[in-house]
Amino acid sequence: MNVTVQEWEASVADLWERFDSFDRREGVAAMRELADACPTSDGRAAFELAGMYDSTGFELEAGSEYERALRLGLDEARHAQLAVQYGSTLRNLGRLDEALAVLRAAPTHESTGSAPRIVLALTLHSAGRKDEALQVAIEAHLDALPRYQRSMRNYAAALTAPASSGEATTP
Repeated sequence: MNVTVQEWEASVADLWERFDSFDRREGVAAMRELADACPTSDGRAAFELAGMYDSTGFELEAGSEYERALRLGLDEARHAQLAVQYGSTLRNLGRLDEALAVLRAAPTHESTGSAPRIVLALTLHSAGRKDEALQVAIEAHLDALPRYQRSMRNYAAALTAPASSGEATTP
């Protein structure tokens, strides 16, 4: 059965809308069927299948599909989303250095907002780098603050600054 890209995208969106109505193996099977029917040769089918694997707890399988999606190529929005999702998967698998690399290289896109920085902060926390994690988390939200940006930026920077000679600084 030949479908258009728009029909395929609508079917994928519908499947995600119904995500809570099936068990994890049913979700993977349904997404695998949609991935097989994808009318394009780019990485979107692998990306969606990876997302389903990820959302249903199959992180190892998700990782393989995320890598395949990257090899095949993605549009800007999916590439940004993949960085968040794959970075999170790598973190869950304990592959922290790889997760940090993916998240630090994550492209910015309106579809992800500050999510890449938040997942980066979580990964730094998992790596035992608590001060750096808090710094990244604070910095991820600076633009959302209507006031106090300068102070918060200074507080964040102080978290990882070398210890001073005991002099107090005011932001």
